Amino acid sequence: MGFLGKLNHSFLGFHQRNSSLVSPIDESYRNAVVVLNNAMALFSVRCSESTLAEAQRDSRYDEHENQILDFPGGQVTFTSEMRFISESPEKRTKCYQVLDDNGRPILGTSFQPLSKEFAVRMYSNMVTLQTMDTIFYEAQRQGRISFYVTSNGEEAINIASAAALTFDDVVLPQYREPGVLLWRGFTLQEFANQCFGNKGDNGKGRQMPIHYGSKKLNYFTVSSTIATQLPQAVGAAYSLKMDSKDACVITYFGDGGTSEGDFHAALNFAAVMGAPVIFICRNNGWAISTPTSEQFRSDGIVVRGQAYGVRSIRVDGNDALAVYTAVQTAREMAISEHRPILIEALTYRVGHHSTSDDSTKYRPVDEIEHWRMARDPVTRFRKWVEWNGWWSDEDESELRSSARKQILHAIQVAEKVEKPPLSDLFTDVYDHLPSNLLEQERLLRETIKRHPQDYPPEVPM
Repeated sequence: MGFLGKLNHSFLGFHQRNSSLVSPIDESYRNAVVVLNNAMALFSVRCSESTLAEAQRDSRYDEHENQILDFPGGQVTFTSEMRFISESPEKRTKCYQVLDDNGRPILGTSFQPLSKEFAVRMYSNMVTLQTMDTIFYEAQRQGRISFYVTSNGEEAINIASAAALTFDDVVLPQYREPGVLLWRGFTLQEFANQCFGNKGDNGKGRQMPIHYGSKKLNYFTVSSTIATQLPQAVGAAYSLKMDSKDACVITYFGDGGTSEGDFHAALNFAAVMGAPVIFICRNNGWAISTPTSEQFRSDGIVVRGQAYGVRSIRVDGNDALAVYTAVQTAREMAISEHRPILIEALTYRVGHHSTSDDSTKYRPVDEIEHWRMARDPVTRFRKWVEWNGWWSDEDESELRSSARKQILHAIQVAEKVEKPPLSDLFTDVYDHLPSNLLEQERLLRETIKRHPQDYPPEVPM
């Protein structure tokens, strides 16, 4: 536009300076001026149209931001800004806590109140579980049982979660939840019978030690295969929903279990089907010798729930009141709203992974001792019970002495009980034994007769 204006001005100046001259090119000059003026007018119109189009384009740009697509699964809005979801939040998910390390309620916290009798029962079970683990671990080291797994450092998750449930709720455990069975009434003698594999064992000696189970107490038998219980728990929960039962399923697993495909399949299955199941992850920092830093880059386990549409919470797993309150609330939501709940309980595995492990080979002894002494869940809950005036040193001494005597007696009895007969290896699966199992039993008996010194004499033939 500026160039055309200057050109037109030059032509006019030339014409004014030479107006007295008569030239055959005057007519051509006048025509050129007309063409230039028309071009300037046309360019001005085009500029106005361009400005209007730009404004209209900006308007369409704004409208684009507000467009909504009715996509299957929910409405989706559009944006012209290319923005990736961050791989991690700016701040880590907060952890729900009720008691501080000294067993005092944190100012402003909310929790489910407990009666004296209920709180004392919870504490007594925590002490009994702790004592049982110590003695059975020693029994394995003495060669009296073949294998054992402790729950040291995770007593609050065991007992407090169990206390928040009803006996109609179904439990699918991993292998570090004996406290749930203890709370439900599994006797110390039953624990000893299972570990020794005698005739009193519900599994008839066919499971390895600590693979407890009780149909009577709605506690599925433990399986060492990691995370297989998770999709099974969802299926069991969905059946409760179909039958309109006032109950839910609760399943336990460690941080290592979340690295299995079964964990992801279970969460998605539960969310889509609206199954009343509570997933409790004991995030104790270690999957045997693998630290969580080498398992995932996400903010722990709790954030994975949201990705699958599962309501989730992070809880201090060493705070019995926090665990109890969270699980009780989760149970109410799971049943009344027909939804799964994920609870990540932050704790620490003070003991070795099992009697086959030496955790000092892969983590500092100072770290273990810090959690054993400064963050012990049993000690913290005891301080709260004492603060309420419900416990004394005399009560403590009597409880620990009694628990130790009962456990030692159960072991002595279990050692003397006869083992299950050899035939029990082949029963309880088929109504009539198939030919292949009959053949296996025949070959086994013949082998024992040929090499009796290689087989335990206390097993009835």
